[in-house]
Amino acid sequence: MIIQKIGIIGAGQMGNGIAHVMALAGYDVVLNDVSQEALDSAIVAIEKNLARQVSKEKITSDAMSTAMARITSTLTLADVGKTDLVIEAATERETVKQAIFDELLPHLQPHTILTSNTSSISITRLASRTDRPERFMGFHFMNPVPVMQLVELIRGIATDQDTYAACHAVVERLGKTAASAEDFPAFIVNRILMPMINEAVYTLYEGVGSVQSIDLSMKLGANHPMGPLELADFIGLDTCLAIMNVLHDGLADTKYRPCPLLTKYVEAGWLGRKTQRGFYDYRGETPVPTR
Repeated sequence: MIIQKIGIIGAGQMGNGIAHVMALAGYDVVLNDVSQEALDSAIVAIEKNLARQVSKEKITSDAMSTAMARITSTLTLADVGKTDLVIEAATERETVKQAIFDELLPHLQPHTILTSNTSSISITRLASRTDRPERFMGFHFMNPVPVMQLVELIRGIATDQDTYAACHAVVERLGKTAASAEDFPAFIVNRILMPMINEAVYTLYEGVGSVQSIDLSMKLGANHPMGPLELADFIGLDTCLAIMNVLHDGLADTKYRPCPLLTKYVEAGWLGRKTQRGFYDYRGETPVPTR
C-alpha cells in the first residue's frame, strides 16, 4: 500500500511534531484537534521549529515553505477519514482514545490504516474496538519528534504484515529508525524509562537526595543528557503517572506502584514545563526546584 496523505489527531506537542516531520518528508498532512486555539498554536510551533532547522542549515527555506504548504488543519474529525494513514496523538487516556475512534470509524476509507501514538496502552485492546483490527497498530514517536531518531512500531494480536510493512516504510521515508515492540504494557522504551523516573521521585520522596542532587547525579554519574526529574517535567508528570498506572495495572507487580509524590504533583496541577511548574518552577529566568 502506498501512503500519500496522513491524518493526525491531536495538535499538542506530539501531534505537531509528527505533522512537522511528515510534511517535511513529502506527505500531505491533515491536522485535527477539538480546539482552534490548539491548531493555531500548533501551526505557529511547526513554523518556528522548521525555521530553527533552516537557521542551522539542516533544511532549506524552500523545503520549509513546501512543508508548511502541505499541512492543513481542521476541527472536523470526518476530514481525517479521507487520509491513507491516521495517527491518533491525543492525551494518554484510553477512554479518550476510544471515543475518538468511535467517532472516526464511519468516516474512514476501507484501506485506511489506523494507528495510535500511545506510549503504554494495549494496542490489541484499542484495535478490538474498531472495525479494522488487522489494519491497526501502535506508532509511537519519541519527544521531541523532529529530533528523536526512534519510532516504536507495535503490532496488536490481529495486525497484519501489510499494515506493519506500510508503517515501517513511512518510518524509513522519515529518515528515522523503527524498533519493533511486542504489545505489552508500555512496550520497550517506557517499560524501562518510566520505572527509573518513578524511582527518582521515590528517592526525592524519601529524602535521599534533593531535586538538584538527583538530577546532577544521573547526569554526571550515569552520563544521562537530562536528569530524571528534569526529564519527567519535559514529558509531563500526568503522562508519567498515566504510564506508571498502566504498568501497575497491566503487570500486577508492586514494583510499578506510582510514587505518592508523583500523584500529589499531578493532583496539584503541577505537570511540568507545560504548566510552568513541576519538580522545577519555570516561571522565572532560570528553573528553580519546587522541593
